[in-house]
Amino acid sequence: MYAFEPTEEQRMLIDAVQRYAANDLRPAAREADESGELPQDLIEKGWELGVLQASIPDAYGGFGEHSAVTSVLAAEELGWGDLAGAFAIMAPGTFALPVLMAGTDEQKSELIPPVIEAEWKPYVAALIEPAYDFHAADLSTTAKALKTGYVLNGKKVYVPFADKAEAFLVFANLDGQTQGFVVPAGTEGVTIGGREKLMGIKALPTFELQLEKVKVPLKARLGGDNGHAVDTIIASSQVAIAGLATGMSRAACEYALEYAKEREAFDVPIAQKQSIAFMLAEMATEIESIRLLVWEAAWQLDAGKDEAARSAYLAFVGATDMAMMVTDRAVQILGGHGYIREHPVEMWMRNGGGISTLTGLSMV
Repeated sequence: MYAFEPTEEQRMLIDAVQRYAANDLRPAAREADESGELPQDLIEKGWELGVLQASIPDAYGGFGEHSAVTSVLAAEELGWGDLAGAFAIMAPGTFALPVLMAGTDEQKSELIPPVIEAEWKPYVAALIEPAYDFHAADLSTTAKALKTGYVLNGKKVYVPFADKAEAFLVFANLDGQTQGFVVPAGTEGVTIGGREKLMGIKALPTFELQLEKVKVPLKARLGGDNGHAVDTIIASSQVAIAGLATGMSRAACEYALEYAKEREAFDVPIAQKQSIAFMLAEMATEIESIRLLVWEAAWQLDAGKDEAARSAYLAFVGATDMAMMVTDRAVQILGGHGYIREHPVEMWMRNGGGISTLTGLSMV
């Protein structure tokens, strides 16, 4: 069974991410949300923490071994700081980690080093589609096999940094199987739509991606001629989103608690009011419960357990529901102040409303 005590290396990474989240991400979050833009130096500083690099072996330019548990611990702290900033910092992982998990040795050697060397670069995945019943295992975007390669057709949404991306990992339906294909930016038939206007996570630039008769070579298919299984990739994304949601929920609960201790009604802190105390207790209980689900799912991924995909899905569903509940309760506890932008809880509630749709924007 997994342990509850981080290793020394994990503790060092968590401490570094916590400092960055508190000193850089959180203070910049409101202005970034208002302007719709994340400062590049903020992203670079987060990238320099080496969260992704620590999951990449030395052979491919990193300095560690892939660990979903370690990545989830870091993701929670980034989510505590700011969700948009966290997605931005983790975006290259949506390209590099699937290659690490499912790519051929040649693909790993060729594709991973350019992503993680030097400064942050927008290598991203394109998974989500504009469908009410979207499911990653049943995509509308298609890939048709030819003698010399594949032809991709379809439409993707919520593709981060698509206007600046150097390459995309596009997931498409090939004979009933979800498969990843590497598509360099500028490939003929790839059209970047306008920036999407989101209710929450407004500082993260996302775009539509149209693929019309996009031709890629045989080597572009992740895993080579035999392709790859997608379950672990999807599960890793779900666990990452769950970790981010847990961190943001923790931030909202902590903020609401401190406010309730200081705000008085009839000369008594409102934290002592039964209705408020019960809400805070339920919020804290839900966060701790979901955190354990997330940790267990991450541990199962690292251990290669058959039940990892199921656990990841449960953690994802539980965490996204929790994020909506906790952030909504935080707004309620602040009363009229919860609706004012002077306090971050309204921003967290808007962010929480969109996190369930963003599978594929993060990876561990």
